[in-house]
Amino acid sequence: MPSNKNAVTRYFFIDQLLANHYHDYSIADIHRIVNEHLEEQSIAPVTKRTIEMDINYLENEGPFLAEIERYYVDVQNAHFKTVKKSCLRYADRTFSIFKIKLTDDEQFLLSEVLSLLGQFDGLPDFDGLESLRGKVEVKDGPRIVAFDKNPLEGTTVFGQLFTAIAQKTVVELRLHTFPLPDAEIMNTVHPYLLKEYNRRWYLFGYNSEKSMVMNYALERIDSVVPLPNYTFEPCADDLDERFEEIIGVTFDPGKPLQQIVFWVSDLSKDYVATKPLHDSQRTLRGEREAELRQQYPQLTSGAFFSIECRENYELLRELTSFRKELIVLSPKEIQMAVFEKIGEMCEKYKGVIR
Repeated sequence: MPSNKNAVTRYFFIDQLLANHYHDYSIADIHRIVNEHLEEQSIAPVTKRTIEMDINYLENEGPFLAEIERYYVDVQNAHFKTVKKSCLRYADRTFSIFKIKLTDDEQFLLSEVLSLLGQFDGLPDFDGLESLRGKVEVKDGPRIVAFDKNPLEGTTVFGQLFTAIAQKTVVELRLHTFPLPDAEIMNTVHPYLLKEYNRRWYLFGYNSEKSMVMNYALERIDSVVPLPNYTFEPCADDLDERFEEIIGVTFDPGKPLQQIVFWVSDLSKDYVATKPLHDSQRTLRGEREAELRQQYPQLTSGAFFSIECRENYELLRELTSFRKELIVLSPKEIQMAVFEKIGEMCEKYKGVIR
């Protein structure tokens, strides 16, 4: 391989594109994308001819002898006519010129990671993972880390979405709702994140029809259809910041961020302290605790806590799940929302208790 640093940089980006079997790249696409990456690194752009020579070197002249296949896909041009687009990629989807031999320790660690991933029914089914598991000799044996039973058993939805997110591929989701299980709904989604909450997996992505980031419960997704010719829109929101402001997955921008103060009995205070309801949870002590003791003399012993988040379904469910062991003190609207939930529950029980 030539020692030219810029050539090695180009080979790195070309290698990534040729190894990507989830997008269809032409020489023109590779030329454009490589130059974008070079510009980000303050390296002068190169000509299309240079890219063609680089690919020829990887395929025929260098030490790699990469097997590159050429194929055609149908696309629409600017005049909405269907034309053939000439594309290229590695024939072996597991090939890369930058693969290195793993040490024994690295191989063991990778083996354990792949065994961990194998606990998701969707993941072992996506292309290449089983091949990789075989190459690093993942052995059957007792689990070191285990998850709760995967509610997606028997489906490949998780693996398909995992791949779509990694490859920045727009997808068409075909899904149903619980009230209308036979009515198929189709959404065009730019997938960003898979997140688990309360033994249920959710996809977060930008819904093209509604022009907003939404979440989708995976058990309601019937199929995932990749749309490789669609332009992927990166996430404009900070999803980490969104999760910092809520419990669970439901985000309502119309609900303000609020400080919620609550009391927990001696029976549950240690549980709440060691398993916080929210990352912002704080135990109130000192002057603030003294003020609350004076304000609520009927709440003897126990402990006072606060969290800062937005109201949503999951928040109210958490606050009511402790029954009489947790009392919301402020703000008034959250306190009343919990009170109403408890009242509705009592009314339901009155109708069935004999």
